[in-house]
Amino acid sequence: MMGKMISRGLALAMVAGAFTAAAPAALAEGEFSGNVALTTDYVWRGVSQNNENPAIQGGFDYANGLFYAGTWASIVDFGGANMELDLYGGFAGETEGGLSWDVGVIGYVYPDADDLDFIELYGGLGTTLGAVDLGGYIYIDPDNETTYVDFTAGFAATDTLGFDASVGSYLDGGDGFVEEFTNYSLGATLSTEYVDFDLRFWGNDGDSFGDVGDERVVLTVSRSL
Repeated sequence: MMGKMISRGLALAMVAGAFTAAAPAALAEGEFSGNVALTTDYVWRGVSQNNENPAIQGGFDYANGLFYAGTWASIVDFGGANMELDLYGGFAGETEGGLSWDVGVIGYVYPDADDLDFIELYGGLGTTLGAVDLGGYIYIDPDNETTYVDFTAGFAATDTLGFDASVGSYLDGGDGFVEEFTNYSLGATLSTEYVDFDLRFWGNDGDSFGDVGDERVVLTVSRSL
């Protein structure tokens, strides 16, 4: 899932336009893509999801016009879960004025610990100011009544090297379902002919996560299929 490699806000600014830029005939029957990655730690919203250990990840995506859907999976280690499977779908596009938008739903499924399953509705906007891509998302979990927002900024130094920063925060923890905290990241991405590299520093101001919430640097190597 694109949102697992870099923040969805930045991905929106860079990718949503591609859905509308493609010729309609090229998308008439839809387009499939895939990805696979190896990361030194799976960090989500500033917290390790694999007990500070490396993880194998990957997924598949389908796009047809403004519509997209996909699935993404990763090894995890928390709450009795050993695997996370994300199922998502939505609509993304770009206005004539260059404002990109994205709305959809994502389900987080833990096959061996289904009591952890939950769903989020999301919506985002993105734009480009000069050489900087800006994006913002809001995620709402209707069952647990949580609200999370995420903002990103990034720029391409060259055709293959980019830098970005993100900050995200739980505005509503759902009456104690999750701690209300803020996380942040600083990252650099390098694309090569064969693989892509993402080096990222993560941190957060939460005080109830223990070691899995410590500041850390994560290296991810991925390849598009």
